[in-house]
Amino acid sequence: MLIVLAGTIGAGKSSLAKALGEHLGTDVFYESVDNNPVLDLYYENPKQYAFLLQIYFLNKRFESIKAAYKDDNNVLDRSIFEDELFLTLNYKQGNVTKTELDIYKELLNNMMEELDGMPKKRPDLLIYIDVTFDKMLERIEKRGRSFEQIDGNPDLHNYYQLVHAEYPEWYDNYDFSPKMRILGDELDFVNSEKDLQTVLAMIDEQLAVLDLQKSRRSRESYFFEKNNSLDLSKVNNHDIINKVLK
Repeated sequence: MLIVLAGTIGAGKSSLAKALGEHLGTDVFYESVDNNPVLDLYYENPKQYAFLLQIYFLNKRFESIKAAYKDDNNVLDRSIFEDELFLTLNYKQGNVTKTELDIYKELLNNMMEELDGMPKKRPDLLIYIDVTFDKMLERIEKRGRSFEQIDGNPDLHNYYQLVHAEYPEWYDNYDFSPKMRILGDELDFVNSEKDLQTVLAMIDEQLAVLDLQKSRRSRESYFFEKNNSLDLSKVNNHDIINKVLK
């Protein structure tokens, strides 16, 4: 079973990944942030470091995916399927050239072909954490990474707005695996243990729908769901929440 989390900066991916790993007894592979030699440079000078940063992330993400795919049960706190979103946004902002964007896309496609050759080709489930822009900023401020703070930096505030605006369409178009949406404002799993337990119950229910908790079925069987555009977040989240809260 391979679960990947997705969502904008500050959505709560790492927090949910940690809780989910403990809940399911699985390993968790985190996005390379704390030891990233490029990330703070990017925030200081995005035009100079945007391409290098995304290459760094792509390489580290690919390493994590290969390691995660070797075992049956793992959680990834960021999806490789999101990476192109960030570089495309930087291209729109003039931070990377068309040549750099094309090179990046070619490299990403080559990596995806490598994944297609592995025994486990696709995630079993993608969990998208959907938060409002205000909640995104609140969590960015709370975690306290100095290079992420928007104080006195209107360009960074604008960048965050653009990133946040890209995600709804990205999620709607995502079709590599079954998916579900967690509403991170309504269910504040970062600060509320009750909300966290509700979210974990929702995920358990979705895994049961996919028959993953017991059968560990092959990812190839996903494709019949893809043909029917299955979005698990529309199946029974309301009923699950009601059951947990009663």
